[in-house]
Amino acid sequence: MCSIARKFVVALIAVCAALLSAQTLAKKTPALAPNRIEIAYVKPPNPAHQHIYELLKERRVLERFRAYLSPLRLPRTLTLKVDGCDGESNAWYEESDHTVTVCYEYIDDVLRHAPDATTAAGITRQDAIVGPTVEVFLHEVAHAIFNLLKVPILGREEDAADQIADYMILHLDEDIARQVVLGVGYMYGHEMQSQTQGLQQFANVHGVSAQRFYNVLCMAYGADPKLFGDVVERGYLPESRAETCGDEYMQVDYAFRKLIYPYIDQAIIKKVQPKKLMRPVKN
Repeated sequence: MCSIARKFVVALIAVCAALLSAQTLAKKTPALAPNRIEIAYVKPPNPAHQHIYELLKERRVLERFRAYLSPLRLPRTLTLKVDGCDGESNAWYEESDHTVTVCYEYIDDVLRHAPDATTAAGITRQDAIVGPTVEVFLHEVAHAIFNLLKVPILGREEDAADQIADYMILHLDEDIARQVVLGVGYMYGHEMQSQTQGLQQFANVHGVSAQRFYNVLCMAYGADPKLFGDVVERGYLPESRAETCGDEYMQVDYAFRKLIYPYIDQAIIKKVQPKKLMRPVKN
C-alpha cells in the first residue's frame, strides 16, 4: 500500500473512532429537562412520628418544594422524601439513587426545640419550625445539584451547600426569606449553647454552629441590608463582619449565575415563581 493510501486509511479510522466516541458520549449523557422532581411521604415506622407525617402531608411541604425546584433542568429525576431513620436525627443526599432524605427524627427535633412563645429576639414558634425545615431540604438539594450538574466546588462541600441553600432562601419572597433566616439563626443559636467545646468539633465536615450562625446572617445582610439591618443594629452580627457581607454575598451570587443559573428553565420559572424565586439579584 502506498504512503498516500496508508495515510488516508489512518485518517479514516481516526474519523470513525471520533464519531463512535461522540455517539457513545451522547448516549451516556442524559438530556437535561425540567420537572424532574419526585416526592415521597414514607409512612413512619415509629408511631410517635405519625403526627409529623400527617402535618407534613397536610401542609403539602414536599409539593411546595417540588414546585419551587421544578424549573431546574436536571439529567435525572431527583426524589425528595421524608422517612424514619431508626432513631437518628439526620438528613442527606444519596448519590446512588439521587434521593434527598429528611428524617422524621430531624423534624421532631425541630418541633421540640422550637419556643412555645415568641422569644425576646422576636422569633416565633413558626419561625423556628419553618426556617430549619426549609434550610435542611435546600441544603441537601444543593448537594444533589453539585452531583447531578457536575458543579465544581472550591473548599468544603458542606460550606458550599450552606451557601447555595442560603442563596436560594434569600430569593424567596421577602417575608418568607426573613422568617426562614430568623428560624435558621435560632436553630444555630440553640445548637451553640449545647455544643461541646472540644477540638473534635472542628473535625466535623460541617462548620460549627457558631460559624454557620454568623454565615447565614452575613449572607442575609449582604443580600438586603435594609430587610436585615436589625441583625447588626441589635448586635447579632458584629459590625466588623457586616462590612464585608455585601462582597461575600456577591461572590456567591456570581458563582450561582455562572454555574447553576444556566440550568434554570426561564419559561417555567415565570409560571411557578412569578416574583424573584431563584432569580439572581441584579448588581
